[in-house]
Amino acid sequence: MNEKYIKSLIRLVEESDIESLEVSSWGRKIRIIQKLPSDSNGQGNLHTVVAAPMVAPPAPASPVQTEPSEPTADNNSNLVEISSPMVGTFYRSPAPDAGPYVSPNEKITQGQVVCIVEAMKLMNEIESEVSGRVVKILVENAQPVEFGQVLFLIDPAG
Repeated sequence: MNEKYIKSLIRLVEESDIESLEVSSWGRKIRIIQKLPSDSNGQGNLHTVVAAPMVAPPAPASPVQTEPSEPTADNNSNLVEISSPMVGTFYRSPAPDAGPYVSPNEKITQGQVVCIVEAMKLMNEIESEVSGRVVKILVENAQPVEFGQVLFLIDPAG
């Protein structure tokens, strides 16, 4: 989804009485949530845009395997990639003083937030579309990321 389209969706939510809007297109999902301020201090609405990344399906398992092996980042044939759905800044935690959403070797579930990509002052929570074990985090905290850049490797069998 392009930036112009996302901005138009945000305007639509701002100009209406709806609290949230979710749109899916070509394997991408965007959820815009309008949060009204609890007090009347003059601050505007806050928006959270949640973009679920498209992930590749796991490769079929090899029919002949002599001994089980632990998947590594070097042997990633059965690993699922979580990629950045947009250009922005990668953050491992919700706040500078908070712990990371996920760590290497941690088990995660489908729909679990794994990181934030900040784009245009919006914090976009990135959710995993698979359950499994985090094999590797490929981006350092607070580093810029490109559209489609692989952020995590997940072992769905883990």
